[in-house]
Amino acid sequence: MSVFQRVAKAFEPFMLVMGIVGPLATLPQLYKLFFSHSEHAVGLSLITWVLYALLALLWAIYGFVHKNPPIWVGNSLGFLMDAAMVFGIFIHTGGTF
Repeated sequence: MSVFQRVAKAFEPFMLVMGIVGPLATLPQLYKLFFSHSEHAVGLSLITWVLYALLALLWAIYGFVHKNPPIWVGNSLGFLMDAAMVFGIFIHTGGTF
């Protein structure tokens, strides 16, 4: 096994953690959307969050097919967060873009 392969293998658990932590960065936005500042939902782009959700879903499928947990775990969580944003924007704005 080459040095690069050993470093890449050692890096894998770290990237799995980053795949989980990254989507959690959406939690403050979700809190504001659902609990504290829902009136500001009109300032959020539904199209943007739909695209984020779609891209995360596609990456999750790709990671699952290729048996790569850092990709599918993180993007599955990202999809759930993004889908929650889409749902929140939709219910608070009536589906405006």
